[in-house]
Amino acid sequence: MKYLRKTLILITFLTVLLTRAQEHTFSQAALNDSLVSLIGDKVTFDSLIKAHKGKTILLDIWASWCKDCVVGMPTIKKLKEEFPEIAFVYISLDRDAASWKKGIKRFGISNGSHFWASKGWKSDLFKDIDLDWIPRYMVLDAQGNIKLYKAIKASDKEIVKQLRKSKS
Repeated sequence: MKYLRKTLILITFLTVLLTRAQEHTFSQAALNDSLVSLIGDKVTFDSLIKAHKGKTILLDIWASWCKDCVVGMPTIKKLKEEFPEIAFVYISLDRDAASWKKGIKRFGISNGSHFWASKGWKSDLFKDIDLDWIPRYMVLDAQGNIKLYKAIKASDKEIVKQLRKSKS
């Protein structure tokens, strides 16, 4: 009986801990961080979120040189078909704008909003979200609140779960 009680307490503690691990808000520095649009304009991360206000956002942080990112592309394309009401926003960590634009064409992901993180891994946005691996997927609700903080595989079931929640 004592063992069962300790096990239940441990399970409860771990559940709370894992749930809180997904809780996060963007810092002001992250919101003010600038990205480059496909036409070369600098935009803040905050303006990018506001441009999609009222829509759930699937944020895909990737690079054309990243094997895991490329492996996940077919899954992201299927999600795009299944959830056409979702805003798919791609932020690239390519080393230069030419590689980023070439990657968009090469992998057939021209549908969606595309931005390049010209500051690379050292950007305030990536520091704020503790970016340590790509691809990185995040789901933001219609008000720009983080609903899924970290997924590193496009096949992560939590992505679909959050996207389905946005439909209801």
